[in-house]
Amino acid sequence: MLMHGFLGKAAGTVVTGLVGVSAYEVVRRALAKAPIHDAAVTTTEWGLRGTRRAEEAAESARLKLADVVAEARERIGEEAQPPAIGNHDHEH
Repeated sequence: MLMHGFLGKAAGTVVTGLVGVSAYEVVRRALAKAPIHDAAVTTTEWGLRGTRRAEEAAESARLKLADVVAEARERIGEEAQPPAIGNHDHEH
């Protein structure tokens, strides 16, 4: 009698687990195809494009500033140094 009750509870737990796993899989698959996923991908794409444009603008500004500094140094008679590329603290 005791074993019968235990098996009944165990079977109920297994069925509940199977229903839960099935429901989880259905929701997971639905979300993978949902517009939320597409919206997240699109938003990330825009962010990456914006970051790339900002990097290009920053590099352009850095080069323009280096040109201005070089021209100003020439005007006062100093030898202009070429703009640094990367971070090189050592001699080659």
